[in-house]
Amino acid sequence: MEPYRTVAGRASAEFTVRGSRFLGHLAPADTVDAAESVVAAVREEYDDATHNVPAYRVPAGPPGRTAGESADEGGPSGVAGGSAGPMLREYASDDGEPTGSAGKPALNVLQQEDVRNVVAVVTRYYGGTNLGVGGLARAYSRAVKEGLDAAGVVEEVPHERVRIGTAYDDSGTVRGVLESAGVEFDADYAERVTFDARVPVAEADGLRDRLRSATSDRVDIE
Repeated sequence: MEPYRTVAGRASAEFTVRGSRFLGHLAPADTVDAAESVVAAVREEYDDATHNVPAYRVPAGPPGRTAGESADEGGPSGVAGGSAGPMLREYASDDGEPTGSAGKPALNVLQQEDVRNVVAVVTRYYGGTNLGVGGLARAYSRAVKEGLDAAGVVEEVPHERVRIGTAYDDSGTVRGVLESAGVEFDADYAERVTFDARVPVAEADGLRDRLRSATSDRVDIE
């Protein structure tokens, strides 16, 4: 699968327009659930704000799934993707702002910048002066753009999550294979040992084969 553009990490940018305070929050997200978790966390942290406007572009299904061009802004069922690219879930909400003045401009920036696996939430504290639809659209677009600049855009290769369950006797072998492969992973030592690894899609099948071979197929792999 081809590399894609996304954000390097979480970041925020803040500015004021005619008394209204805008904060653009950007974060990486590999799934719809992860994006929704970011949205919920921002809404909880800024529950006194007038609006918290979300927009995201994240994979809609398992790595490698593709779809034709069929984008649909504004609802959770919107998807888009080229014939050689992943199916993406594209979502945006105006969160009480005038229709088309907030969510769509926020999502448009993510599309125009060609970033994915990313979620944006723009927080607004109303300052007493109406900005009009045009003024709101410019402000929400600016918040996402400045949030992207603060987060930094990087090129990433598609990854998938691989979960490995093993007995303690084989845990050192599994850890050694993962470390030699240079992948990111977390280990949970409970009744059995569970490793959660983040693996480039192109390398995932080979890593599974190595793990099975090294342990004589004594691992459970999801």
